[in-house]
Amino acid sequence: MKSSLTPSILSLSVVLGLGLSAASAADETQAELKAQTKITQAEASKTALAKVPNGKIKSEELEKENGKLIYSFDITMPSSKSITEVQVDAKTGKIVSTQVETPKDQAKEVAADKLEKKKK
Repeated sequence: MKSSLTPSILSLSVVLGLGLSAASAADETQAELKAQTKITQAEASKTALAKVPNGKIKSEELEKENGKLIYSFDITMPSSKSITEVQVDAKTGKIVSTQVETPKDQAKEVAADKLEKKKK
């Protein structure tokens, strides 16, 4: 007699397996991300700083965003409280985006980050 549970168990195994592989992809380590880059962080920071003359890098991060591997730099200016976020493609070295964040924008981002951490 064949069991009717076998196809169900197989389907469940496939779904769980796909879910785990998606979770693993989201949790790539910095070493794994760095292995995928084509340009160095130093090269990317030089590109980012060229976009914000007289700026100073406050923070930098290698991350995947919208499926792209990027270096993200928060750059401050001596005469401003705003931060310019410059994202550089870690494979091509081209600027992906530049965005000025006011202190109000920065406070919203910090609050959103805290909320995201609580969910995890």
